[in-house]
Amino acid sequence: MGQQQLLLIILGVIIVGIAIAVGISQFGAHSTQANKDGVTSSLVNVGANAYQYKIRPTTMGGGGGSYVGYSIPSKMSKDDNGTYALGTVASNSCQVKGTSTINTAWVATCTSDDTGKTSVTYAGW
Repeated sequence: MGQQQLLLIILGVIIVGIAIAVGISQFGAHSTQANKDGVTSSLVNVGANAYQYKIRPTTMGGGGGSYVGYSIPSKMSKDDNGTYALGTVASNSCQVKGTSTINTAWVATCTSDDTGKTSVTYAGW
């Protein structure tokens, strides 16, 4: 009877160990996806801010129909998920790059076009 109890204890420890390993793996995957979602959300917000600048008249501090002259507000340039910087800025499009704080090799790029539509591409994720 003692050997059977010892075997059940060992089996229980192995099952608990496997469950912990799977849980840690799932948490890491969720953390990565949450960071990607956060960077994407912030990039779209910056893209919308850039479009607001574009459509605002120059007399009110806007671009008067052009993205040229836009700069990211300091409150929007960094958050818990990443840092954001301007890429290529033309009169009809604006590109913003977001770099993850978890891994600097993870970069997302948001492009706002002439109509304010944004598209996001990812590198390294």
